[in-house]
Amino acid sequence: MWSLPLLRHTDVPQRVTENFILSGYRFPDYSLLQCLVSAFRPTNETGNFWTHFLPIFVFTFHFLEIFEWEGAPTPGDPFFYPAWNYFIGVFYLLLASSMAHLLNSMSLIIREICFFVDYGTISAYTVGSSLAYYYYIHPQAGIPKIGVEAQNASGTWSEREEEPSLPQSSSASYSSSSSTSVMLFRSFFETLYIPCSCFIAIVCVITCCNTRQRWRKYRYAVRTLVFLLPFFISSTPVFYRLLSPSPYPTSSPLPSPYPYSTMAIFFYRHCFWLVVSAVFNISKIPERLSPGKFDIWGHSHQWFHCCTFLSILDELHMIKVEIRALLVHPSLVLAPTMSVQLPGPTVYSTYCVMLLLQGCIASIIVCFGWCAYQIYAPEQKRLKAH
Repeated sequence: MWSLPLLRHTDVPQRVTENFILSGYRFPDYSLLQCLVSAFRPTNETGNFWTHFLPIFVFTFHFLEIFEWEGAPTPGDPFFYPAWNYFIGVFYLLLASSMAHLLNSMSLIIREICFFVDYGTISAYTVGSSLAYYYYIHPQAGIPKIGVEAQNASGTWSEREEEPSLPQSSSASYSSSSSTSVMLFRSFFETLYIPCSCFIAIVCVITCCNTRQRWRKYRYAVRTLVFLLPFFISSTPVFYRLLSPSPYPTSSPLPSPYPYSTMAIFFYRHCFWLVVSAVFNISKIPERLSPGKFDIWGHSHQWFHCCTFLSILDELHMIKVEIRALLVHPSLVLAPTMSVQLPGPTVYSTYCVMLLLQGCIASIIVCFGWCAYQIYAPEQKRLKAH
């Protein structure tokens, strides 16, 4: 019971095998207890489990630091609602991923459901990131004070502050284009940003679940590329901020280990680790170069897990940069020239959004799980008979 023999790829159903992994397989008929014990045995899933289970504690440690900052509200304050939703998204992503790799040998049906849940938590994480970006890195936080216009009562645009280094005509032209850009971005973020993030997340879940039956030859490429769309949608506020002048006074640097100038560095590192993780996931290097040598330790999926967590950690640091900045300069959450402000976070705009999304994702998983049951139930009965 405690030391069931590990099998080669020829001794397990083809559905269970992975490309270039020749040994270390568990037979898909383990009990729950046997699966849990296998976390401490060298199987081809052991590294996949620990590379996402241990990071849960690392991420939690870095996240909880924000509540120790001077001037920070209490953890239950509405200001931190988006941060908690981001934490929930990351926590469930890491937990679901690690459990999927640990428990997938219970049966072929449970294996499918485990990875359906895994894909669902990835999508929920992207929406959690979007909520954090929306409230902490939204475009209005990047509006420069000088040269921004406000609309007067007559509906015409008039300059509030004139850029001293520019001629009047140049300043007016700059202000007009800046105001138009701001209004377009405000309209998008107030009405479409979060709904788009949720819609794309649902599309990603459906697509990834489909790869369990369709497009099997290109399943890793499809799963990797499909999550580029929510990345670009969610990162729109970051792109805006990187292209806008810093709203924070250069003469008073933030009393924090995260100065404003490092926000871009954290984002670029976040992107770098995502690219590296995608390369590992698609290329299947290093096991492709030497099949059988990396069956237990060092195969591509373990490196994929490590790189995705490093990208999440840099994303957390980037969000902490902006949280700290808003705590130090609360007047810069929105430029004072803006007549309409984004509403603050509420239970309905954060927790309820995530809850509704989770309900939709759960419904999708139930549908795909039922299909998996119909497909694999007969085969699972044959395996038990042997």
